[in-house]
Amino acid sequence: MKITLFATLLHVLSLVQAAPARRNSNSNPGLRGSESLVGYSPSEPSASKSAPDIKYTLLPAQKEDPKIGSYLDFEKADNPQPIRGSSGGDDPGPRNYNYDRINSDKLAPPGTDHGQTINAQWPMGIESAGWARQENTVVMPDAKMMAGVDMRLEPAAYRELHWHVASEWSLVLNGSCRIQAINENGETFLDDLNAGDVWFFPPGIPHSIQALDDGVEFLLVFDDGDFSEDNTFLATEVFLHTPKEVLAKNFGLTTSAFDNIPDDELYIFKGTPAPADIEEQNVTTSAGLVPRTQSYSYHFSEQEAHNVAGGSVKIVDPINFPIASNFSAAIVTVHSGGMREIHWHPTSDEWTFFISGQGRATLFTAPNAATTFDYRAGDVGYFPKSNSHYIENTGDEDLVFVEVLQAPSSLVCVLIRFMGTDMALGQWIASTPKQIISDTLNLSNDTLSKLKKEKQYVVAGNTTS
Repeated sequence: MKITLFATLLHVLSLVQAAPARRNSNSNPGLRGSESLVGYSPSEPSASKSAPDIKYTLLPAQKEDPKIGSYLDFEKADNPQPIRGSSGGDDPGPRNYNYDRINSDKLAPPGTDHGQTINAQWPMGIESAGWARQENTVVMPDAKMMAGVDMRLEPAAYRELHWHVASEWSLVLNGSCRIQAINENGETFLDDLNAGDVWFFPPGIPHSIQALDDGVEFLLVFDDGDFSEDNTFLATEVFLHTPKEVLAKNFGLTTSAFDNIPDDELYIFKGTPAPADIEEQNVTTSAGLVPRTQSYSYHFSEQEAHNVAGGSVKIVDPINFPIASNFSAAIVTVHSGGMREIHWHPTSDEWTFFISGQGRATLFTAPNAATTFDYRAGDVGYFPKSNSHYIENTGDEDLVFVEVLQAPSSLVCVLIRFMGTDMALGQWIASTPKQIISDTLNLSNDTLSKLKKEKQYVVAGNTTS
């Protein structure tokens, strides 16, 4: 018996050893090469293949010291290459040349970039969700404090009656709309907003938005990086998922009153145009209207901007918009060649949306990680608390963006003014004793004497080398 079993095992082993040979047998040479291609074969040396002939022209800035890090405008370059000075080398592809042209700092990073930071850039246009494109931790996992939505409503269209667990801060990007809400005291609210205006709804406050005659597009920012539009509480869903007998009892009606409620959520839908006279929709309860000091809207479009050397800044924070107690924001305009000065925020992450123009920013994370990102209109930038960064205009037109901060609830309102959370690198260096700076950075006394002790916010382009 043992001999027979041993013989059987030998037979099985021989079959296993023979199997690869049968598998490698070239029954169809059109699908597989010959066995001589496996490993090194001195009798059949591989044919020498020459490297591809890559034709390109370097930009002048690509010949500089990589640590100068000038912006590389690859928009019209036929074959942009990942080269800066002696760093990098040519790349024959395969590549997405369109992507490379608008992200030159990823293709050829400045020599000051190092290591790996978080991903601080998300193009909102990548989202294929019609007119509700969102950014949250699904696409930017490290953007934990805030999320955003870019939404468009056609004329007379509604964003259905709804509420959120998160706070909702909004900037109207274009067009106009009518917003409506009621608070827990039964006080009602109604207002018309235009491009540049802001609204805010605290968690749980039910509200609706309807586009007026020219339609509307608005930016929504929520104080929760995990926020998703799919988790909104909708009026239709409340009615759909409550027994009709309970609805009838709640409203003092018969069950037949609810026979024609929608079969599904409406979310965004076309409605009856809003009356031109807003007073026709001004419904009030015995509690009256929401007090002006707690208004859910702020006509930011009518506020004058503060002009500085390189552009302008205008601020909305709890001082001028008290209801939004945990949000501060600035609309920043940077002229061509200028930049939002190097800064960081000690108490808040920064969520930025680029409205027009193009720019770049370097995110620096301790101890020595730095990544430079390129931004276009419709992109989201995210800079964590205390991580330094700037935003430079790399185009020929004004760069406009909204910079949003979210303050911890433990801070009192006076501490969350927008500019009160901004630490400027220039002001820090200029207001530190010269001896300390000279010993640390080897800057000359002549250089130190030219530094400005006040925040610049937006600095003008430097025309000297």
